[in-house]
Amino acid sequence: MTNFSQPLRFYGTSWCYTSRRARATLDELKIPYEYIDIDSDMEGRKFVEQVNNGNRSVPTIVFPDGSILVEPTVQQLKDKLGVV
Repeated sequence: MTNFSQPLRFYGTSWCYTSRRARATLDELKIPYEYIDIDSDMEGRKFVEQVNNGNRSVPTIVFPDGSILVEPTVQQLKDKLGVV
């Protein structure tokens, strides 16, 4: 598993199933992340819209290397994290 020196930035919402599923995966794997709820954080919302062509696509997960996953499946997230 990849060892991140900084926490991931996780942009999501409390009502989104995909956000809840991705957070549960990160929690299960004990991956540190900063959660930004785009329903209450306007700067976070603007960022998500900027990187997703105006859409509020969540989760939008930003990794310490600057790469971004948008609405990943559990397997895509695990692949990015280097989990077998």
